[in-house]
Amino acid sequence: MNRTYHLAILVGSNRRESINRQLSEAMARLLPANIKVSYPQIDDLPLYNLDLEGERPASVNRFTDEIRAADGVLIVTPEHNRSLPAVLKNAIDWGSKPMGSNVWFDKPVALTGTSPGAIGTALVQQHLRQIMGILGSVVLGGEAYVQFHPELIDANGDIGPQSRDFLQGYLNRFVTLIEKLAPQ
Repeated sequence: MNRTYHLAILVGSNRRESINRQLSEAMARLLPANIKVSYPQIDDLPLYNLDLEGERPASVNRFTDEIRAADGVLIVTPEHNRSLPAVLKNAIDWGSKPMGSNVWFDKPVALTGTSPGAIGTALVQQHLRQIMGILGSVVLGGEAYVQFHPELIDANGDIGPQSRDFLQGYLNRFVTLIEKLAPQ
């Protein structure tokens, strides 16, 4: 019997019709049945402020508890001004504090995202590799730059045939990493 693993998917956009949310949902459909997915909410987190550490807001505790409980985190994000969207950076900051309670440490993390541009979300992924590495995450090697085009996600919400094998392979590698690193 396969063990069930929990994958938290962070979408770095708070836009209702986000193409990155669409991509995340389509990618989740490629995961094996023993991977259970959640989408931790990040758009209700207050801006990180050390003054709030003494009595953390409930939304922050909910978020950090969800990430702590996950066996892995898939970040699917747009690129804002060649870097991270503020809402995503804020969530990462909350998860990294206080220093002794960093929820990212030793957490398997995979990075991807989509945009209409030819290089997809290459630069935000580069920044995320640096940030998540500094925080002690185990970031999946390789690159998953995805250019958004009408055939990327079909009418049923599935990854289209042009990108399916590539994204399936990336997710398969990530699931293997999660299985290797998850506590027994």
